[in-house]
Amino acid sequence: MEKVSAKKIGINISRLVRFDAEALGFQEIKTELVRKSMHFLIALSPSMAAINRPFTVALLMVGTFFYACMETLRLAGVEVPLVSSLTSMASRPRDRDRFVLGPVTLGLGALLALLLYPSPAAAIAIYALAFGDGFASLIGKAFGQHRPGFMRGKSVEGSLACFGAVFFTAYQVSLNSRTALIAAVTATLVEALPLEDYDNIALPISVGFMVQLTAL
Repeated sequence: MEKVSAKKIGINISRLVRFDAEALGFQEIKTELVRKSMHFLIALSPSMAAINRPFTVALLMVGTFFYACMETLRLAGVEVPLVSSLTSMASRPRDRDRFVLGPVTLGLGALLALLLYPSPAAAIAIYALAFGDGFASLIGKAFGQHRPGFMRGKSVEGSLACFGAVFFTAYQVSLNSRTALIAAVTATLVEALPLEDYDNIALPISVGFMVQLTAL
């Protein structure tokens, strides 16, 4: 009887652990959806810049500065409507009780791409940031099964998603398979690095540089 009870307890514990793991995985995917929705929104920047580049640059600067101020207030204990709740939903475990840097580096990455590179290099760089990094994270969290040690937690599935997304968007902009391949390879290599939120800056700068360099 004691053996049966112990066995049942062991089964229940294993089920509970599995349920907690599944719930944690779902929460991580939910968090990434919120975070990457911001990435996808930044993809509007090239279209806006094509209409009015100075206005788009100013909007990115003001938006990034505004978020940084609101996030500073939140950390000081001041509840900021909408911003505080959005930050909470988009926070990864490592971001708890600290400045959530992602939106700042995201805005800076798009801003630097517009300031440093002409079109179409700037557009390709921003689309790589929006869709390459965005899909890499989402696919990696949802379907990532192969995580070699040298990738430090990143998944092969996520890297393939990054490559495919950047190649597709870069080709749509440039209509040049060589340019698209260079952009995709560069984005995939940079995204695979353990840069945390700073990949939002490194990725568009690297992609824009390589696209502009090979276009000369």
